[in-house]
Amino acid sequence: MKKIIIKVTLASLVFLPILLFAQTPQTQLPRATLTAGMFQINAQLAQTPQERQIGLMFRSEMPQAEGMLFVFESPSQQCFWMKNTLLPLTAAFIANDGTIINFADMQPQTTQTHCSLQPVRYVLEMNQGWFHKKNIKVGSKIKGIMFQP
Repeated sequence: MKKIIIKVTLASLVFLPILLFAQTPQTQLPRATLTAGMFQINAQLAQTPQERQIGLMFRSEMPQAEGMLFVFESPSQQCFWMKNTLLPLTAAFIANDGTIINFADMQPQTTQTHCSLQPVRYVLEMNQGWFHKKNIKVGSKIKGIMFQP
């Protein structure tokens, strides 16, 4: 009986750091300055599959002028959900040239999917209501070094 308990304990010690790391918010990703109209956005860049998978999960707060830009290798329909995400967010689905194709308001800790209406390479998540308050609409352009003219 002791061997079983020791094996379970050792297994727990091996997986505990992985579980703790998985629940840590990403706050140290590279950043880029974007603009939406006259407003500046300090955007974290989620560029790898793992960074995109974690996204803004486990964050309990985010400054109003901050967001996360998800960068994909090529345009395709992108779908997002909010499992383990604590903040209400709005996703802007963005074409290669920075044009906003559509928005999706997303509720915390849900698995409802929210998709782009056409293939996009970028998705910018901001605090819910940020785009509306700044009068940024479908067809508006987000500017930054990564967007092609």
